[in-house]
Amino acid sequence: MTTAVVVGSGPNGLTAAVVLARAGLTVRVVEAAERIGGGARTEPLLRSDILHDTCSAVHPFGAASPAFRELRLEESGLRWRWPEVDCAHPLDDEPAAVLYRSVDETAAGLGPDGQTWKDVIGGVADDFDELADDVLGPLVSVPRHPIRLAEFGHHAIYPATSMSRVFSHAQARALFAGVAAHSFTRLDRAGTAATGLMMLGAGHRYGWPVAEGGSSAIVNALAAALIDAGGTVTTGVRIESVDEVEPADVVLLDVMPGAAARMLGKRLSESRSRKFARYRHGPAAFKVDYLIDGEVGWTDEACRRAGTVHLGGTVDEIAAAEAASVAGRMPSRPFTLIAQQWLADPTRAPGSAKPLWAYAHVPHGFNGDATEAVTAQIERFAPGFRDRIIDSVSTSPAELELRNPNIVGGDIGGGRNDLRHLIARPRLSPNPYATGAPGVFLCSSATPPGGGVHGMCGYRAAHAALRHLSR
Repeated sequence: MTTAVVVGSGPNGLTAAVVLARAGLTVRVVEAAERIGGGARTEPLLRSDILHDTCSAVHPFGAASPAFRELRLEESGLRWRWPEVDCAHPLDDEPAAVLYRSVDETAAGLGPDGQTWKDVIGGVADDFDELADDVLGPLVSVPRHPIRLAEFGHHAIYPATSMSRVFSHAQARALFAGVAAHSFTRLDRAGTAATGLMMLGAGHRYGWPVAEGGSSAIVNALAAALIDAGGTVTTGVRIESVDEVEPADVVLLDVMPGAAARMLGKRLSESRSRKFARYRHGPAAFKVDYLIDGEVGWTDEACRRAGTVHLGGTVDEIAAAEAASVAGRMPSRPFTLIAQQWLADPTRAPGSAKPLWAYAHVPHGFNGDATEAVTAQIERFAPGFRDRIIDSVSTSPAELELRNPNIVGGDIGGGRNDLRHLIARPRLSPNPYATGAPGVFLCSSATPPGGGVHGMCGYRAAHAALRHLSR
């Protein structure tokens, strides 16, 4: 009987485990924490009847994920819920830019930039499923859809700041830059347009939904699918060395490269061990969870209907804030993301008190308190917001890492997202999931396609392990 052990129960580890179990392997998942989930956990942080997502919150790539669709997670209880407006980006002196699932509806709100939005972003949405085959995996490989990939690459290779200039007005420019800023990197560097294009394409193709009941519903569905396939999950067991894992034909590690190097020890070559130990991480998230009375009080009506709100101002302001974070300087007005999950999923808050999810981009390892900066960004676009706060709790980069060791220094993206690290993640190889230690594979967000709750890192790593077993 062929066996597999997966260390780590985040979305990638569990996805890998389900793929292997459905392929006929006997699979055991081992998790150090008392609860599964990694970056997809939900807790009643401030009141027992109100649910807060403790890390990930909104899931355009989750709904779009080829892995999740193949695993049919809806059969295991997952339910996606969509807001009326996917994303709004307010500006100080202009109406907010508004992202709808419909390309036409979005374009209609962008005035003179509407046709360009249809041509560029609508084209990515039309081709999204084919592009996902190639982009959501190792970029050093033979593409399945080379013509579509080449067309996408023509735009994706540009800096996000340059790409934003294909639009003539502030709204479309800011909307594109705010989505591109999910990459946690400088927006004036080559390749940063790719994140914006793919997230917007995924949004127009599948929307920006939340999981009913919280992000933990995603990992709960994965765990249910695993158990249904005969696999098991053990929590509260920390693995410090691969030698502590029971003998198995393959071992998959849902950990960062530095942790993998420590766990593998002398099983790794000296050069590979050095490369893993030197893996570079990106800027951090500083998270604030609010409990508010009623609504936020946005000035712009579109923000009141949006599941996600980006607070960053103009493209130049966003780019400057991201550059400061990458350089290790705390921006005075950090790029801030807001999620109003209750608009799509009323089960999160049954009464008038609402859970407002927020985080700001801050420097890697930032050890200050960014709570006031986050609150000020909300107040900027929702005057009087402070008076609506019932309670709040802040989580620093160090605390995020303490809760989940994969969030090194507060980096929720699994490593830097500049062009070099997108191509060589965590190393330049058509099979970046292989660690070099026989039968041991890396399946965390440090492997392609990177951060996000989509399971694709685990999915690709599991298939790499199956190819290894078939030799």
